[in-house]
Amino acid sequence: MDHAMTIARPYRGRLAPSPTGYLHLGHARTFWTAQQRAVERGGTLILRNDDLDRARCRPEFVAAMLEDLRWFGCSWSEGPDVSGPHAPYEQSARLPIYVAAFERLRAAGFAYPCGCSRQDVLRALTAPHQGDEEPVYPGTCRGRSAAVASPLTQNWRFRVPDGEAVEFHDGSAGAQRAVAGEDFGDFLIWRKDGFPSYQLACAVDDAEMEITEVVRGADLITSTFRQLLLLRALGFTTPEYFHGPLVTDEHGMRLAKRHDALSLRALQAAGRRPEDLHAR
Repeated sequence: MDHAMTIARPYRGRLAPSPTGYLHLGHARTFWTAQQRAVERGGTLILRNDDLDRARCRPEFVAAMLEDLRWFGCSWSEGPDVSGPHAPYEQSARLPIYVAAFERLRAAGFAYPCGCSRQDVLRALTAPHQGDEEPVYPGTCRGRSAAVASPLTQNWRFRVPDGEAVEFHDGSAGAQRAVAGEDFGDFLIWRKDGFPSYQLACAVDDAEMEITEVVRGADLITSTFRQLLLLRALGFTTPEYFHGPLVTDEHGMRLAKRHDALSLRALQAAGRRPEDLHAR
């Protein structure tokens, strides 16, 4: 699968934080890169609130997210606080859009219901699973019928084209290639709690909001292969991608929201200046 170049579209970039904690320096530098790339291209930057994690997203983190991004020097012309032509900009308010995309995938035969838990998947694998990456699904439920009575209260997986190479050129990391069914397998697109997966919501929103370049961390490259398949199945134009290097701590571990000392709140309280934190 070739990643088609996007031409003749006005540049649209996005910031897509998830308010599950306070933003840290790694998030901020990725967002700063996204802003700089939009400015250099005379484009538009939008802010999207990726707040689908109901267990961890909290209103105080949303308020802090807006304040901390502004303190860091980020600005946007569309978003939950300023609205715009693609409102709403909170994923929690966009459920009908995700339902429509899911139903299109189901009707076209790209999706099937899955009763497997993560532990079921791990137990079925013969090779050990390493790291945070989703294990390759062994296909246990692939034969299940898509004609179920209550589709939105089950887990659903996207059926990847086994053996097909998915390729794209990354603006930071260069040529990328993965084989469906080998490097990644059938993945969740709908959860039994009635909400879309990250992969589906992100792909649909990037397309619906006419994003021309997705700037995010290198840890999400494998997600891009999945999202490219979703975008193709839904008939959407694919954006370009720029997966920047991750910011790490003194032990070489990538930053997470547990790194409170490197949260933007803590850095501001310690007297650090945003302009001194922008460069990598």
